Amino acid sequence: MPHVPTALASSWGAWAVFVSVLATQLGVPVPAAPMLILAGTLVAAGNVPFWQMLLAAVLAVLLADSLWFTAGRLYGRSFLNSLVRFSLSIDSTLRTARRWFERFGVPLLALSKFVPGLGLVSAPLLGTTQIAVHVFVLWDLIGATAWASAWMLGGAALQEQLGRLLVLVRANGATVIDVFVMVALGFVLYRWIRREQFRQWLAKFHITPDQLDAMMRTDTPPVIYDARPADIRRREPHRIAGAIALDLDSPDRVDQLYAEHEVVVYCVCPNEATAKNIARKLRAKGFKQVRPLKGGLDAWEKHGYPTEPIPAEHAHVPASHDDIDRDMITIRATAPE
Repeated sequence: MPHVPTALASSWGAWAVFVSVLATQLGVPVPAAPMLILAGTLVAAGNVPFWQMLLAAVLAVLLADSLWFTAGRLYGRSFLNSLVRFSLSIDSTLRTARRWFERFGVPLLALSKFVPGLGLVSAPLLGTTQIAVHVFVLWDLIGATAWASAWMLGGAALQEQLGRLLVLVRANGATVIDVFVMVALGFVLYRWIRREQFRQWLAKFHITPDQLDAMMRTDTPPVIYDARPADIRRREPHRIAGAIALDLDSPDRVDQLYAEHEVVVYCVCPNEATAKNIARKLRAKGFKQVRPLKGGLDAWEKHGYPTEPIPAEHAHVPASHDDIDRDMITIRATAPE
């Protein structure tokens, strides 16, 4: 049976696992799973102790998540908005994360690392809530241990197959470092392609604040939907003039009388990834002309265009599962009954 070269263990060791996991958890677009799988293979080959590799991975997760949690607690939604300007995956995952954490509570942290995107947004999102620090650390520790152990055990189970792969790599004049670089470059390329596809979509369908203002002055103004979470509308009770509150998670149907009109939807997502998903849902409901507002309500206000107070009868619309805010909602610190 092929064996993993022992030089790999002495050259890399737990520090390689720590750096790889830390970089991934801090948002660097390089997956940590291959390194954890390799660590599991080395453990199965008897080259390194399991606890050493596991401890390195768990400490890296706790360090990164603590930094994200602290930033979310100190800077709130403004920090999350800054993050989504650089990552489409964060923007498109935030609403799902809010809904899941409100439903299941902090114990969801034990599984969040297994869900693509959710593991990265969970810590800063929970930092904007009233969750106690020790509760966050406890569940994050459980989740980090389960996540790292799963990948390492997978690597141990595939020791023979991975050993053959490494022998093949070395036989072709390459090294494990070359493999990791190729995987990282492929992952970055994939993310870049997705971002470019999104930018092309925006260039074709989005509407700027200037364009919306001009349309509102015509004889056929568009229908405007305010897709901000309900708690944000309560905390910031102003809107673009005439905007209609929209909650696609509500069982109430959207007024089909507007289906033939041009529809503009806005939220508080700096790069419109959430608005794009909302636009897709509206099209699925029969709306033919749906365009997200570039930059959302923040961009509208930055351009100096006026807003109006939300009328009292619309200020307290039913909250959706998307609504998590430090001043409004406390996520359960224990599992739901």
